[in-house]
Amino acid sequence: MIWNWQQPDWPYFSYDKSLLDESEKQFLLGSGLVFGAFKHLNEGDKQQLTVELISNEALKTSEIEGEYLDRDSLQSSIRRQFGLITDNRKIPPAEQGIAEMMVDVYRDFESPLSHTMLFEWHKMLTNGRRDLADIGQYRTHAEPMQIVSGAIYAPKVHFEAPPSAQMMPEMERFIDWFNATASNGKTPLPALLRAAIAHLYFVSIHPFEDGNGRIGRALAEKALSQCLGQPTLIAISYTIERDKKTYYSALEQANKQTEITAWRLYFADTVINAQSYTSTWIDFLIKKAKLYDRLRGQINPRQEKVLTRMFREGPDGFIGGLSAEKYIGITGAPRVTVTRDLQDLVGKGALLRHGERKHTRYFLNLE
Repeated sequence: MIWNWQQPDWPYFSYDKSLLDESEKQFLLGSGLVFGAFKHLNEGDKQQLTVELISNEALKTSEIEGEYLDRDSLQSSIRRQFGLITDNRKIPPAEQGIAEMMVDVYRDFESPLSHTMLFEWHKMLTNGRRDLADIGQYRTHAEPMQIVSGAIYAPKVHFEAPPSAQMMPEMERFIDWFNATASNGKTPLPALLRAAIAHLYFVSIHPFEDGNGRIGRALAEKALSQCLGQPTLIAISYTIERDKKTYYSALEQANKQTEITAWRLYFADTVINAQSYTSTWIDFLIKKAKLYDRLRGQINPRQEKVLTRMFREGPDGFIGGLSAEKYIGITGAPRVTVTRDLQDLVGKGALLRHGERKHTRYFLNLE
């Protein structure tokens, strides 16, 4: 098998430019709408949105690689780094590391890419690991770096990266390309095109012993933020994780050639869908503010506690809706009080009721 890095024109990627313009326009228009809506949030909701989306990305970029982390620990770590009120829980190393990396990507998006930055990200990402020989540096092992699946006796090789001995010259060239193609660089590229190439180019080199996918997706986020001039808060990993089979299939095809039109189209669709998810969150928080304004002075502490808990679940809400049992669990109130509270919230238009008797469930009324 001949891989993309073995092609004579590597690392110069080609693509059909006529198929790219429309998605770039759609992305820029969507970005303007997202940033415009974001300005209408109050400071508390801006903080909530930032923490929610960064923690969700940290969670999902790890799940893509088969690592499942604790959401509450991630959010606590992120809030702490932003200087926000949080609990004093002990954060496990994996959650602490990925949270630090994601916050660094958010805060320091303008800085040029460097070996030092990548090494620091890798140290954060591998926080607590004892199974890796090379932490905070490019891989040095002599054996081939391969992505494989299947049984040990009959493995399927999905990709083989350049030998470890080539890492420094390959990464020198990658970093030069990344910085030159920024909006203030020598050869700027459109946002979606640059992000798509950055991710593919980086994971094709696969410079680290582990963590390449997560760092590659962080680089795509950095590329988009640099092109827009501010952090994007786009849920790329959330969108990829929902259909990671297609993601891996698109990567596998792109790893075999330097013509990347199909990969570029896939990645553009992914980013635009991710942007839509961010818009959904902003719309959700704006409706939340309006609901609280309408209910101000009309609900008791129990009802406020339950609504706050429901809003924490985000636009998707509680799976299956709020039941009387969940209300009791949140407030500790007796059932007769819970029944009265829920009826009152429905009457005030805060909740919508569905079902009857033991099947009754309640949902936020945001319309």
